[in-house]
Amino acid sequence: MLKRCGRRLLLALAGALLACLLVLTADPPPPPGGAPRPAEGHPRPPAEPLAPHDVFIAVKTTKKFHRARLDLLLETWISRHKEMTFIFTDGEDEALARRTGNVVNTNCSAAHSRQALSCKMAVEYDRFIDSGRKWFCHVDDDNYVNVRALLRLLASYPHTQDVYIGKPSLDRPIQATERVSENKMRPVHFWFATGGAGFCISRGLALKMSPWASGGHFMSTAERIRLPDDCTIGYIVEALLGVPLIRSGLFHSHLENLQQVPASELHEQVTLSYGMFENKRNAVHVKGPFSVEADPSRFRSIHCHLYPDTPWCPRTAIF
Repeated sequence: MLKRCGRRLLLALAGALLACLLVLTADPPPPPGGAPRPAEGHPRPPAEPLAPHDVFIAVKTTKKFHRARLDLLLETWISRHKEMTFIFTDGEDEALARRTGNVVNTNCSAAHSRQALSCKMAVEYDRFIDSGRKWFCHVDDDNYVNVRALLRLLASYPHTQDVYIGKPSLDRPIQATERVSENKMRPVHFWFATGGAGFCISRGLALKMSPWASGGHFMSTAERIRLPDDCTIGYIVEALLGVPLIRSGLFHSHLENLQQVPASELHEQVTLSYGMFENKRNAVHVKGPFSVEADPSRFRSIHCHLYPDTPWCPRTAIF
């Protein structure tokens, strides 16, 4: 009798220990009102069905780059995703408007100042809210967007929850000074996703940003911290709304060494870029079908890698 009781007691204790271990090793619950935030690189099941018309991709540019940069984008990734892409610029261009109908002249300054950049972001935000779409994504005119990877990523988060996803350009939160009143300033720090790599915001979070971002308020908010547009987004989301940035290594800007992006993983990357890094030409290292001289950005080669059925891609291309 005593032996049977002893065995039962040991079994009960083992069960209790197993339950404790399961609780301790389980993923933490999401923050109140926020989307689940797993460690970067962990696979996630789809949270909801997502179609191209659910996503609003804003491409920020300036008139002097319409031919030098936008023609390349229109030839590559935008050519397959015109219905979800909106180009925000600072000058009229009838030829551009004929090639793609979604061109918005923001009437902002063509200068690369924080005021001009914030002016364009304010128009982007308002147009997204008016669109009724589920996701707002901002990229620059030197970004290649892998839309299939973008849709996979966004579909893993509910658009009704608080989601701000992108890649910081700094290894620490940015330090700023916030103007509280006419005579009072205070320090503030927050993470932000660099606009050079692109970032996305769920509709649920975008609506909460409205008091500081809609109807011209975005520019006045930017002046409170005297920082550019992407920093102002981070300020509103992290500092004012308390929603943490979800950092993703799938977004890339010219501020990083793009040679380190593995060509074998191009299908997984959401955005890519090109430019200069440490005074050297900076682009993804991908083989053919075009030479570096013919395709210095490597966007045409990347596009043929992702969409080999593109009519102008050589059929004999080897990657």
